[in-house]
Amino acid sequence: MSTKQQAAADAVDWSSAGIITRRQKYYSPSQQAFVPFKEPMIFKKGQGQYLWDENGRRYLDLLGMNLCISVGHAHPEVVAAATAQAADLPHCTTMFYHPVPAHFAEELAATMPPGEDWVVHFTNSGAEAADLALLMARAHTGNNDFLALRNGYHGATFGAQSLTGIKNFRHNVTLLPGIHHVSCPDGYRGVFGGDVDAYLADLDRAIDTATSGHLAGMILEPVLGYGGIVPLLDGYIGPAFERVRAAGGVCVVDEVQAGFARTGDHFWSFQAHGVIPDIVIMAKGIGNGFPLAAVVAKREVADALAQKFYFNTYGANPVSCAAGRAVLRVIEQEGLQQNAQRVGAQLLQVLEQLKQKHDIIGDVRGRGLMAAIELVKDRRTKAPATEENARVFELTRDAGLIMSKSGTYRNVLRMCPPLCIQADDVSFFAEAIDDAFRRL
Repeated sequence: MSTKQQAAADAVDWSSAGIITRRQKYYSPSQQAFVPFKEPMIFKKGQGQYLWDENGRRYLDLLGMNLCISVGHAHPEVVAAATAQAADLPHCTTMFYHPVPAHFAEELAATMPPGEDWVVHFTNSGAEAADLALLMARAHTGNNDFLALRNGYHGATFGAQSLTGIKNFRHNVTLLPGIHHVSCPDGYRGVFGGDVDAYLADLDRAIDTATSGHLAGMILEPVLGYGGIVPLLDGYIGPAFERVRAAGGVCVVDEVQAGFARTGDHFWSFQAHGVIPDIVIMAKGIGNGFPLAAVVAKREVADALAQKFYFNTYGANPVSCAAGRAVLRVIEQEGLQQNAQRVGAQLLQVLEQLKQKHDIIGDVRGRGLMAAIELVKDRRTKAPATEENARVFELTRDAGLIMSKSGTYRNVLRMCPPLCIQADDVSFFAEAIDDAFRRL
């Protein structure tokens, strides 16, 4: 093949029609379903907190490619670290030794609460990490029953889907047995309102009636992600973990969305609750877009899998781990945790002001750079305004914003931008989102 022929063969068709046609023809239906907008959204370039479509229009990214972009699109330090590693050795299976993943494991362990012997198992995605955490908990305790929260999300693989408490992510098949969902301590839409003791009593009832009384563990997100950016009520996680441990279980925290400085007040969202988990799963922002995830566990828990073979083909990939090391450096060097706290407070203030102007907004909430607007037909009944949310969502795209619909009823606008977003971007957002609601 000539050079000219090779170039023609490698060419990328950036026409909207070409992209849409190939995707519809060659993608499996299972990979076509997760599309938010009525008209396909095609992106060609990203830089920092901005995205450009195939026609060159710029958007403010308030989603971070589903929170995978933590320190900014195409961050030069992350790109340089990954490029340098790819030039030397694109992949090294964990059968063989390589220093980069080992360094990264050490650096991740250093972010955990002191006084414990933390170890790391790298996987490719958060769903894989959730599966491994479930296996690890059951192997360590010798128990089967496992608790998760209604409205919580942990992934779409068979095990992670079984842990998820949202019907939109649960297929109509028999999922894993032994998973029991308990009431989510949601101060706005939760069944017990803001009564923490009532949620803990419900947890007690679940242990007493739905399980053998012997638990493998419990998993939760301190801030629900796909569930609609719901910070769990203060005073719940600590006592819940006490009950789980009293029943023989381990405590698993899902930091896939809320971790890596996103909540601003702490590096990990569980730290705001004064608890120490036994297992932490992390993904998405860990690699700033490079496929990577991890399970960080206390050594005595992880030791339960020492005698059996467990392997993730691309787990501990040195290119992704090099990117992950760069992410940790950038968060520290650029003060992105502090930025998340400062700009997140400004963003939430804008949302509060928006709520005062538009009655369709029932609740605004968030922590750091995790924020949400929940739309309701009536503030008293809290009836979900799902159709209205879909319309305003389309209008935000017209206004140059990229966010997502989420929540059990798809009536929540979710905002989780890259950690590098600035105050000027919040000013632009304020005008754009207000215009979208006025047009609604």
